[in-house]
Amino acid sequence: MTKEILKKLVDVAAGRVPADLVIKNCKVVDVYSSKIIEGDIAVVEGLIAGIGSYQGKETIDGCGKYATPGFIDSHIHIESSYVSPEEIGRLLVPHGGTCIIADPHEIVNVCGINGLDYMMEAAKNTVLDIKYMIPSCVPCTPFENAGAIINAKEMKEPILRDNVLGLGELMNFPGVVAADSDILDKVMVAKESNKLIDGHSPSLFGNNLNAYASVGVRTDHECATVEDLEDRISRGIYVLLRQGSACHDLRNLLKGVTKENSRRCLLCSDDRQPKTILELGHLDNHLQICVEEGIDPITAIQMATINAAECFRLNDRGAIAPGLRADIVLLEDLKDFKVTNVFIEGKEVARDGKYLLETKKYDTSSVRGSMHVKDFSIEKLKLNLKSNKVHIIDILPGGVVTKKSVAEITLDENNDFVFEEEKDIVKVAVIERHKNTGNVAVGFLRGYGIKKGAVALSVAHDSHNIIVVGTSNEEMTLAVEKLIEQEGGVILVKGNEVIESMPMPIAGLMSDQTGEWVDKKLTSLHEKAYKELGIHGNVEPVMTLCFMSLIVIPEIKITDRGLFDVLKFDFISLEAE
Repeated sequence: MTKEILKKLVDVAAGRVPADLVIKNCKVVDVYSSKIIEGDIAVVEGLIAGIGSYQGKETIDGCGKYATPGFIDSHIHIESSYVSPEEIGRLLVPHGGTCIIADPHEIVNVCGINGLDYMMEAAKNTVLDIKYMIPSCVPCTPFENAGAIINAKEMKEPILRDNVLGLGELMNFPGVVAADSDILDKVMVAKESNKLIDGHSPSLFGNNLNAYASVGVRTDHECATVEDLEDRISRGIYVLLRQGSACHDLRNLLKGVTKENSRRCLLCSDDRQPKTILELGHLDNHLQICVEEGIDPITAIQMATINAAECFRLNDRGAIAPGLRADIVLLEDLKDFKVTNVFIEGKEVARDGKYLLETKKYDTSSVRGSMHVKDFSIEKLKLNLKSNKVHIIDILPGGVVTKKSVAEITLDENNDFVFEEEKDIVKVAVIERHKNTGNVAVGFLRGYGIKKGAVALSVAHDSHNIIVVGTSNEEMTLAVEKLIEQEGGVILVKGNEVIESMPMPIAGLMSDQTGEWVDKKLTSLHEKAYKELGIHGNVEPVMTLCFMSLIVIPEIKITDRGLFDVLKFDFISLEAE
């Protein structure tokens, strides 16, 4: 801010000169004192000059609506929406979103710091203020091949960038508790830079939670119970109440939110797919749920605004008060939280659910062409088993946790697997796509329900190699080959034909199309997966499959290096004996 702008701000606040914009006749939600103030909001140079009686060069009649600070999503992975940063801005802003704290964990695992560079540049093309965290786990584990290795030394430059707030979710909580040297080096990068540390500590309690909190962990979005919430708040950790497309923790955790602890609670999505945004909204939906569960509306708004601003040291926002950014949302009421107008830095950027600005896209060439697959062929999917008794990944309904089982399968004359529909067992394979290693690991999956064809994805948490499941080697091979051709995404194959596909050329993780396009494609993919391939109706075809390689979630998963027993934390053979 220049002295000239400062003087103008003071003059407008004092009423000596007209404001750039005055929003008249509104009920201002005062998140500091939990009150409603009636009056005009004066805006100049993108800042709030004051609340009172003002004249402006431009006037908007608030028509008695409620004015709140802009909503801040305290933790989200843009890549999990399958759209680019510019597009997520277009989708979220009409719902009152003015700022998000994004962890680009997925793209950095594929593209390294180059992926972060792309995300930061693309973010400049949306008025949504996107703040980033540096992913702390690249790769997520040493038991698979990711696209990059980011150690403490490589974090030192990017963590100093203006729009980078700190170290992303510290998922290696066992390493923190054990005082692992490499993990502590990363923590020290954040501390020495005076940046924040985002947490991730499911099922951690007692002295282990004390050890985790002691390094300065600021937040945690992995609380599942009220006890988890209370344990973390008592240790000085802000709790992010999550309501995403995959995980729905908000209603349960709200049972633990009280008048005394609410200021240590924030709202977050973690992941939010276009379908969820288009049908339910964003933090406006979180606020609806809060009020439905008996939370005072102003308390709920505090969790979406000032609490997040204070937690992440965003001292220029979070409230409607003199000198702060003019990020303002107008609501029809404090029950349904229908957003009618959104202002970012004093400019009206959304009205009645419509984004008012042109969406410009940043060049994606630096993060395209991410499918580096060596010598893949049908031969790599064929097995020569010594026994027909094998380890099985059993899908458990309603989540991403799996069960390790043993089953007997039928073998052909070459000792390869023979698919039998009544057994509901199929091959699953992971193909390395980052370093041309040629790695292909094959296992068995039960409970997916597929009766014909194959499904292949390039989104496979957390290293995002190719994962494919199918009823025949031929269909699985075609699915993988076509996925490589379209630079990643999702492929459905039946017989010798691709019956549906969704290209995701941005690092094999995101589409370069609109959210509406992605929503229609996902809807079509799901319909054909159920109707034509026979996948079980209680299984989400894409999301379920993409978590079958996430080896930090029990009991058994598969990576490009083989079948992995999460409880033993080691690889196991395909044969059970």
